[in-house]
Amino acid sequence: MKPNAITTAAIAEVVGTYILILFGLGAVHTAVLTGAQAGLWQVAIVWGVGLSIAIYTTAALCGAHFNPVVTITFALFGKFPANRIPAYIIAQLIGAILAAATLYALFSGIITEFESANGIVRGQPGSELTAMCYGEYFPNPAVAKAMNWTDPAKVLTTAQAMLAEVIGTAFLLFFIFAITDARNPGNVHSKQVALMIGLALAIIISVIAPLTQACLNPARDFGPRLVAYVAGWDTIAIPGPRSGFFTVYILAPTLGAPLGGLLYTVLVRHD
Repeated sequence: MKPNAITTAAIAEVVGTYILILFGLGAVHTAVLTGAQAGLWQVAIVWGVGLSIAIYTTAALCGAHFNPVVTITFALFGKFPANRIPAYIIAQLIGAILAAATLYALFSGIITEFESANGIVRGQPGSELTAMCYGEYFPNPAVAKAMNWTDPAKVLTTAQAMLAEVIGTAFLLFFIFAITDARNPGNVHSKQVALMIGLALAIIISVIAPLTQACLNPARDFGPRLVAYVAGWDTIAIPGPRSGFFTVYILAPTLGAPLGGLLYTVLVRHD
């Protein structure tokens, strides 16, 4: 690919990732801070529709990855040039950071009021409940509060959280491989690909999110987590209260994505 084409593709990845994170993470903001979303499925479907719209908007220019583990897995299976991986990952992180920064600019006053009303001191234990609007935590702080879980470590171990992220990300890539496989006789029409991938994301979130908030995407977690760190959540943002942000939200999705691609290729692929 020519340098100007790589630049165009990277810019499209920034835009697509920005759209995905702005609306997906925006739904988390409105659910946590205002109660605007009536249940987990409403948050999940906003993530799914956000992904579909981002794909429809930018796929012609960049292939619409929006996720480092999608880029890496596509490269491992010969679906993407390996030399373009760094540009795509950097673009995805930029898009995620810009989206999170936009949301903080919009919701900062509401966050402050929510913290005041709930006795939350930003950067101190307990502020995960507002930090979860950016980075992710296990078990889900909003669910833990609603269920009165007093000892998160007993509810969900780090190993269980990693397993949840591996399984969720594996299913995401398994579904993407199936939906986009031209040799699959049950393959959806090309115009429906984005919609089906979005729905796949939504059903995964609906099961995994009560456990880990359903990251499935290191850029989705790490970019907004950086914004939260700068905005005053300090060690609650990085490294987090249980220091699992790397193992659960970066390593686990990175392991799960190729596993999903491999399972589809070995067990289901139509040759």
